[in-house]
Amino acid sequence: MTTSGRRTRAQVAGGEAAEQAPRFLARMGLRIVARNYRTRMGEIDLVARDGATLVFVEVRLRSSARFGSAAASIDWRKRSRVEAAARHFLASLAHAPPCRFDV
Repeated sequence: MTTSGRRTRAQVAGGEAAEQAPRFLARMGLRIVARNYRTRMGEIDLVARDGATLVFVEVRLRSSARFGSAAASIDWRKRSRVEAAARHFLASLAHAPPCRFDV
């Protein structure tokens, strides 16, 4: 948010992408298990099932590839926070299924 309390264009676009992502994944056959899974260690935008595989999804939007891909925008800090949140999520399950991380 800006100091006036209004959202920037980038924030609005990012919010729209976050709303579109679950619908896109559902069309691809995935089932959403959790949205905005938060722990004190980190956050995962979406957790989904793709058959027996648990998928941890980071939603990113880039207006162009000028500064790299959406996946390239995830630095080591973000990656470690997502991994920590995924470990926390997995700890709540009776057994750990096969997993993957999607951007």
